[in-house]
Order: sequence, then C-alpha cells, then structure tokens
Amino acid sequence: MRHSLTTQRLVALFGCGWLLLNFPLLGLWDVAVQVWGLPLFPTALFTVWALLIGLLAWLMERQPPPDEDA
Repeated sequence: MRHSLTTQRLVALFGCGWLLLNFPLLGLWDVAVQVWGLPLFPTALFTVWALLIGLLAWLMERQPPPDEDA
C-alpha cells in the first residue's frame, strides 16, 4: 500500500513539474520585470525547479506511517 501511494505522489509531482515547465505556463513569466535586481524569467524558472527538487526529496525521505494492524 505504501509503495503504491508513493508512486502515485511521484507521478503527480512529475505531472505538476511538466505543466509548470511547459510553454504555456512558462511563457507567463517571460516579461521585462526584475525581482530584487534579477530578471523574472530565470528567477521564476530556478524557483520552480528548486521547489520541485525539494518536494521530490521530501517525498522520498518521508518516514512510512506506523502499521495500524500491529
């Protein structure tokens, strides 16, 4: 059961990453604006990428819940 739930979450994370890093949504960030002196597009791209890696690490390193049957 635990393995299946982790697999489902990883597939969902992949889908979210694919959508966020795909053209239509990625094109929303391609404007001439600066955030803290940095261009918005690379800053948003790096932030989304870092969040996806952080979520992936969190999903893979989570401790399984204790069995309720035991």
